[in-house]
Amino acid sequence: MLSNQFILKAFYRPLWLFCILLIAWNSSAQTYIKVKGKVVDAKTSEVIPFASILIQGTNRGTQTDLNGNFFIETSAQHPSIKISIIGYQSQTKTFQTAKDVQQLTVRLQSLNTSLDEVVVKGKKDKYRNKDNPAVQLVRKVIEHKSKNRPEALDFYQYNKYEKLEFDLSNISEKFRNKRSLRKFDFVFNHLDTSKITGKVTLPMYLKETISDVYYRKNPESKKEVITGDKMTGLGGYVDNNGIKLYLEALYQEVNFYDNNILLLAKQFLGPTSPIAPQFYRYAIIDTTVYKDVKCITLGFAPRNTNDQLFQGQMLVAMDSSYAVRKVEMGFSKDINVNFVTDLKIAQEFEFVGDKGLMLTKDDLIIEFNPLKKENGMSLFGQRSVSYHDYKLNVPIVANRFEGYRTEVLKDATQRKDDYWSQARHQPLSTKEMGIYTMVDSVKSVPAFQRFMNTASFLMEGYKPLGAFEIGPVNTFYSFNPVEGLRLRLGGRTTAKFSERMAFEVYSAYGFRDHKWKYFASATLSLTDHNIYTYPIRHLRLSYQNDLKIPGQELQFVQEDNFLLSFKRGINNQRTYNQVWTLDWLRESKSGVAWSAQIKKTIQTPTGSLTYENGLGQTVPQLDNTEFGVGLRYAPNEQFYQGKNYRIPIVNQYPVIQLRYNYSPKGFLGSEYEYSRVMAQMYKRVNIPPLGYTNLTIEGAKLWGKVPFPLLLIHRANQTYSYQLESYNLMNFLEFVSDQYATIFFDHHFNGFFFNKIPLLNRLKIREVATFTGLWGSVSDQNKPSSDNQLLAFPKYANGDPITYSLDHRPYMEMSVGVENVFKILRIDLLKRLSYLDHPNAPSALAIRFRVKFDF
Repeated sequence: MLSNQFILKAFYRPLWLFCILLIAWNSSAQTYIKVKGKVVDAKTSEVIPFASILIQGTNRGTQTDLNGNFFIETSAQHPSIKISIIGYQSQTKTFQTAKDVQQLTVRLQSLNTSLDEVVVKGKKDKYRNKDNPAVQLVRKVIEHKSKNRPEALDFYQYNKYEKLEFDLSNISEKFRNKRSLRKFDFVFNHLDTSKITGKVTLPMYLKETISDVYYRKNPESKKEVITGDKMTGLGGYVDNNGIKLYLEALYQEVNFYDNNILLLAKQFLGPTSPIAPQFYRYAIIDTTVYKDVKCITLGFAPRNTNDQLFQGQMLVAMDSSYAVRKVEMGFSKDINVNFVTDLKIAQEFEFVGDKGLMLTKDDLIIEFNPLKKENGMSLFGQRSVSYHDYKLNVPIVANRFEGYRTEVLKDATQRKDDYWSQARHQPLSTKEMGIYTMVDSVKSVPAFQRFMNTASFLMEGYKPLGAFEIGPVNTFYSFNPVEGLRLRLGGRTTAKFSERMAFEVYSAYGFRDHKWKYFASATLSLTDHNIYTYPIRHLRLSYQNDLKIPGQELQFVQEDNFLLSFKRGINNQRTYNQVWTLDWLRESKSGVAWSAQIKKTIQTPTGSLTYENGLGQTVPQLDNTEFGVGLRYAPNEQFYQGKNYRIPIVNQYPVIQLRYNYSPKGFLGSEYEYSRVMAQMYKRVNIPPLGYTNLTIEGAKLWGKVPFPLLLIHRANQTYSYQLESYNLMNFLEFVSDQYATIFFDHHFNGFFFNKIPLLNRLKIREVATFTGLWGSVSDQNKPSSDNQLLAFPKYANGDPITYSLDHRPYMEMSVGVENVFKILRIDLLKRLSYLDHPNAPSALAIRFRVKFDF
């Protein structure tokens, strides 16, 4: 499994490509005065969030966001606005109609009243939980939330309409006049102005979903049946379905009452968690009437503004229910979250038939800006959900919950316009209606096609040539001690060649060993879609003749990747492997995947590696054939499909893998008989606000008498990068076992400690700590000392041992480090804790690097 660094990478890759989709619409005549401003404290200049902006003479208005900004449109008939908030003197501003957009900064004077106990931004030394009425109130909300959640009902169901839109925001005149965009200037004829931010926007992406949602309490089950699904896309360039899944992961459905709220692929401690009063500050701001219900306005904010927590206010009913009727919240401007300049969650709750509180409004707005420049271009996304046809405590037949948790009807993506015009809860605006057409228009422009092909080549590593694509580019050139300079060229067919068949080939040449290496595979899809679309069901036949480091099974990158050419220490113990493989894979949307394999391998040692038995006899090669079956269970797993590999979206469920291999002696020339079983479990454990842990536990056992190349060779790392689920201070071939258990513990604190250190908190760096432990052994029958016919463990040229079996001590490593350095870099200081006396063992302390994108 990958950490959520890949989520950001995969998310920004397609969205960055989308930025060339310059889509826009005619703006209406300038009949409104547009007002853009910021509200700040007159004395301290601190921004004031959630200040009320009311158009004089009307009941229309808005609020400042978490950074004190607001935008509002008012007509010439009502040219005045009133700015107010509890604890400050109100101000009224009147505007002229001469300018299109009025810019202002409103400085509110604090009232001379004792408000230290009710203002969220009160001084830390005056804030106490003890005897604080706001804390007492939130504890009542926490105490009663199990009764106020929709999950308190025995059954509920509703029809849901969800709309997710992305705009390129703050389009400048300079950007519009770029020479490279001249062939797309037709899209600038119809720019729009956001009614939320007041910035000039360029709509890029729209996704609509109509679904029916069902819930039962006992046994607890929830199911969503998607009846309509429509989205813009870049078919042929990126994984449209993967983009949809990533956007759903980033714009997760928010349940305000959850202890931990999943958002941006992270978990944030919610303001109604039982432990929230230890990390949040609360203040009673005001009392108000909301939809005929008397409510208390309760403000909340992080005790430390850098922590990954929320800031906002909730309306709590002033009755025995202590139900939250409305909430608006977002991030502090100082929060340790990358690329997000603004975020706002707005939810409203109402009783349905006096049976239960249900959502009636659910909006999530996020503005992404890599450089967080206030006047720079950004990506503005808004998810809006509406709910109709609530049915509460009406029994639902049991078979409704059978099958997958999310079911997509076969014709959901084929719905016609008349379906959408009737099924939408509210009609699309003129701007929104044009997005689908405009995306198709831009895709047909030859300049756009050339750009996308070039960008795809640079980012994904493949260059399309009709039905064939050349790549991956990062393997074209590499080097190692055996081959010296290595040049490689290869590629594969695309869906344009065939939806059911795919072929892949490459050839490589080493200028030191003067040998050609090559690979070829043919894959047959056993479904009605291509071999890359999840769930995969295929049959693959392949042959490879190439150089290999024993024990290295790199899951997501090729071993001849150029960046992996740089290695420390002696690393010329290699083998030439000839491998014939027949694979069968069957995945299902339930998360269960079955696999079967027949693999014949001939290993020939090269470099400084030799195969020599205890009698001094040289063995030229090893020949073995394996039958293997595997099971992988990953509940609710979703992917973004890249060109080289697919990126799993990490969720709260464990991923379990089991594998069994058997080699029968004599079959297809196999020289040894043995069987091997392996089990692995991966789990991400979220511990807001202390971050999260990636935990992997793995074990394996081999039965049979085999030479050391067929034992379990542990995954060492001699590069200068930090590799997940590898032993980063172990040498290649240093340890082998025929039974072992290992644990990889990787905890990310998300800046919990650094956020509290002055000056250091401005860097937004985050703490990380790891521990790796390996317990294992080689049984007596597989030790070379017990049988002269077995191959001796390898040695260096001076006679020092290279390979060992673990004794009664575990092999252990630990590290402490910082991540989010310049927002992309992780730096670890590692210490090897055992077996320090081995020849050529790495230094006890070492520094490793890893590129890691994260929010």
